[in-house]
Amino acid sequence: MKKQELRAAGSLAAVFAVRLLGLFMIYPVFAEYARQLSGATPFKTGLALGIYGLSQGLLQIPFGLLSDKWGRKPMIIAGLLLFGVGSAVAALSSTIDGIILGRILQGAGAVGSVILALVADLTGEESRTQAMAIVGISIGGAFMFALVAGPVLAGLIGVPGIFWSMVGLALVGIAITQFVVPRPLVLAVHRDAETVPSLLRSILGDSELRRLDFGVFALHAMLTASFLRVPALLRSSLGIDSHHQWMVYLPVLLVSVVVMVPAIIVAEKYRRMKTVFVAAVAALAVSQCLFLAGAGAFWVIAGITVFFAGFNVMEASLPSLITKTAPPAAKGTAAGIFSTSQFLGIFVGGVAGGAIQQTLGGNAVFVASLGLAIVWILVASTMKQPSYLTTRLIRIAENADPVALAAALRRVPGVAEAVVIAEERLAYLKVDSRTYEAALAQSLAAGS
Repeated sequence: MKKQELRAAGSLAAVFAVRLLGLFMIYPVFAEYARQLSGATPFKTGLALGIYGLSQGLLQIPFGLLSDKWGRKPMIIAGLLLFGVGSAVAALSSTIDGIILGRILQGAGAVGSVILALVADLTGEESRTQAMAIVGISIGGAFMFALVAGPVLAGLIGVPGIFWSMVGLALVGIAITQFVVPRPLVLAVHRDAETVPSLLRSILGDSELRRLDFGVFALHAMLTASFLRVPALLRSSLGIDSHHQWMVYLPVLLVSVVVMVPAIIVAEKYRRMKTVFVAAVAALAVSQCLFLAGAGAFWVIAGITVFFAGFNVMEASLPSLITKTAPPAAKGTAAGIFSTSQFLGIFVGGVAGGAIQQTLGGNAVFVASLGLAIVWILVASTMKQPSYLTTRLIRIAENADPVALAAALRRVPGVAEAVVIAEERLAYLKVDSRTYEAALAQSLAAGS
């Protein structure tokens, strides 16, 4: 990557990370804090925890489309301002309804799709995959750091203090966007990074992509529902209040990373993706059984460890599978629907988890999550073997014949699919990296 591209990817990854850090820091501590709020019930606690997923899921694609018209930076700053206002509302609220309103506003600043579009604006086709990987790593890192930092900060400044820290994080994100992120010279629609409305119908009709969308929905529904109950289990089984539960989350997350790395290597290098995928879903189901097995410390810690081992494998695998499965010129659209499914899963997990806990009791939350995991196992076991293809973008000559060039590119060794978009002067390829002859493809695209 060029220096300017690295700066763009790194700074935008930081903007993404500070926002997600704020959203996730309250996960480990909110259920206990909510009990002291006026009007709190288990249902409203779950609603407050997950409601940001609804506003974010509904608004992230519109935010991306508006950024094509109004500019990337203005939309990112507007989104971060909404996030900051929502955080301040939550910090000042002594009622659960006030927290719910604040969380709706936090989610309304749905800038994720805009950040990815700006990454695409600021990077060349040959560097874009690396840039997106940097953003992806920042997302995973922010999530894991938040689970440890949340309890620590809650012990030092309380949950309202965490919300105020989110206001500070929003301001940091605005400063990075305004003063560190380079300004793009040209705004363009990037089919590999943005949602294209005309492609929505065809992507929604793809059964394999729908399986993956259901998967990320189920994964984040289980995550959100679990945090309505797990902190209480840790308190009752280990005698650890929510402010000190980072001592459990830290080693558990480290173990989950140790499990994740070899699992992903086996899935990608040895092409055992489906086997690893189904095994990770099974691990999520087993974790719910461990939570139900008893209130002893062993069962709870084992359940958390197995859950996050499966969770982190799925967090790494699902985006990769979207890339492998989506048509080469519709990867951004597939990713947009996938991301929307993730946020709707957060919402449903919070709402359904809270309602189930209120009406049927705490253990019923784990029973419901186990049922969802079993359905997911059935869905995952019937998925097709992944193609293990990756997307490549090539700049084409201005006078290229798109039909003839696409046909020529499909004959290049290692190319499985080729779509040429003349108005973008780009060829979108799906290739097998083991046999792909990049030099030949680039020569054809250049017209030489």
